Amino acid sequence: MKCHQAGEVGPFPLDSFEAVKKHARQVALAASTRFMPPWKPVAPGVAFHRDRRLSAVEIATLEAWVKGGALAGVAPAVKPKVLLPKPEPDHLWKMKSGYDLAADGDDQYRCFSVPTGNDAVRFVEGFEFLPGNRRVVHHALLFFDLSGTGRKLDAGGGYPCFGSPGFLPSSSLGGWSPGNGRLQMPPGTAVRVPPGADIVFQIHYHPTGKPETDQSGVAVYFAKEPPKKRLLDIPLTSKAIDIPAGQASFKVYDSFELPVDVTLWQIIPHAHFVARKVQAWVTLPSGLRKTVLTITDWDFNWQDIYQLKTPLSMKAGTILEMEIVYDNSVKNPRNPNRPPKRVVWGPGTADEMAGVHWNVTVDDEARDLDDLTHSLWGKMMRMIRQR
Repeated sequence: MKCHQAGEVGPFPLDSFEAVKKHARQVALAASTRFMPPWKPVAPGVAFHRDRRLSAVEIATLEAWVKGGALAGVAPAVKPKVLLPKPEPDHLWKMKSGYDLAADGDDQYRCFSVPTGNDAVRFVEGFEFLPGNRRVVHHALLFFDLSGTGRKLDAGGGYPCFGSPGFLPSSSLGGWSPGNGRLQMPPGTAVRVPPGADIVFQIHYHPTGKPETDQSGVAVYFAKEPPKKRLLDIPLTSKAIDIPAGQASFKVYDSFELPVDVTLWQIIPHAHFVARKVQAWVTLPSGLRKTVLTITDWDFNWQDIYQLKTPLSMKAGTILEMEIVYDNSVKNPRNPNRPPKRVVWGPGTADEMAGVHWNVTVDDEARDLDDLTHSLWGKMMRMIRQR
């Protein structure tokens, strides 16, 4: 219920019995349809950290409580939980000034460049995005910029951006969506922050009907020593997106064959509004197919970083595969165009994208790291030539 506390993004608090009783039927309906709490992966046999789903028993209990009149029960005599003190962050990167959001209008996607102040290489092993105003901050993505482009574009008050922050990031911390707290990097890994880098916050704002101000930040926890492993990104992506108006099932596909043994720690899908289904799977050298991620009801507003509870070991010769299905018809309730219009690849709000990012470590870096990086470079060059 973190989202439904005072000051959080939820439209009303659910932090007391009286508050829940007031919205009892609404809460039970949202739970029974699994509209809330939001959690998109449905792949059986794959468990992720921070799974927000309610169990069937919990949903049935909630429905029975509502049917019975939403009466107050007798609180059990339990010992209060002993809460461990929250560790103090090593540093706070914060927007240079507050950003004023108008009362009305369309949602905004805005980037803010923040100097890290690093005069030496640092390694981030954990972070927590801190929305300055949870009423208007819907989600955020965090990029490191060595080019200085974000700094030039942000003359004060940020700059408009959607899909891409306007430069090629040197690396990324990932992102934040409502309900997420501190995110810890996989064991033995950390994100490298070069000296002189800026961090760029890409924030999705939604107006509330009255003027609002936001000044968000990110608390970072630095590793005490360099990481033992590099967390590498294997991007599966496609720019072959040209969806005619009215087409209800348009598919794109990409794959990559592993040249070395790796371990998968987390997976990050990305698409825009017309996407409906995202699938990611591996085909093992034996020919056996194993599903890693399935989202059958893609929603741009609820993107996440999906960290596997049990990291997946993958041998050389394993093929990573992804498919994204788009519905550009009137039957897609999230289609922003009425009537539907042709949709092509691009970073704009009305465009589409396709990506599934596989974050892995190489099992034997001394022997195999160069082989993987060379293979990934070759994949990127082939994609550039196909434009």
